Amino acid sequence: MLVDSHVNLHSEQYADDLKEVISRARSAGVSAMLTISDQLSSTDLIAAIAAKDPLIWRSVGVHPHHAKNYADLTAQTLIDLAADENVVGIGECGLDFYYEHSDRDVQDVVFRAHIAASRETNLPLIIHTRDADAETSNLLENEYREGGFIPLLHCYTGGPELAQTALKLGGYISFSGIITFKNASDVRAIAEATPLDRVIIETDCPYLAPVPMRGRRNEPSYVVHVAEKLAEIKGVSTEDIAQATTDNFFRLFSKAHDPRTTS
Repeated sequence: MLVDSHVNLHSEQYADDLKEVISRARSAGVSAMLTISDQLSSTDLIAAIAAKDPLIWRSVGVHPHHAKNYADLTAQTLIDLAADENVVGIGECGLDFYYEHSDRDVQDVVFRAHIAASRETNLPLIIHTRDADAETSNLLENEYREGGFIPLLHCYTGGPELAQTALKLGGYISFSGIITFKNASDVRAIAEATPLDRVIIETDCPYLAPVPMRGRRNEPSYVVHVAEKLAEIKGVSTEDIAQATTDNFFRLFSKAHDPRTTS
């Protein structure tokens, strides 16, 4: 069994064949997935998708690209939205200083609201960070002193220092199809160094299709290729990676029910 821990099933790219996309995932052994919120205006659409399938969970949150539209976001708003049974995580949220579609100060304020909501709900904090390693690391460490929460660095492409910060705080790191890219040796090095009990996998579909699917629309079934590459990096079998990453997913997202434990 595999779990794709980060999918964007509400994307317009799946508007015509979402049912078939999910079916192909199941045929490939991807039994469960977590579909991610990019902004609160997407909540109803994401909720409708998750409501149709007991093994598709969802998050609530605002991507840093959209932070400018939610400058007055409060932790309580996120806490209230997270009360639904199939909401298992807070985010994705964070800091993106590469595109900087939202001002840095606004990104910071909105990120802190998500951290407070994660702390209050005990749901994992799903973090997007790009070109902001030092700022993200400092913010996480400072906020953690105010009360614990569990960080997840999603689709990781940062450096070793931020990775170590997340691990030190009891967090996890998620790797995507980027680890299959020819020019991603730095990311593969971090994947190799990350303890096996702290790593999960994702596609971040419809983006970042892994080798050998580069150039295509990404979809959850392709997480198999991420698992195979991670197994190669770790020097273990693909079955070992499937077991470990699935175990890790359900340990991290403990509100999600593990179908392997259901008789």
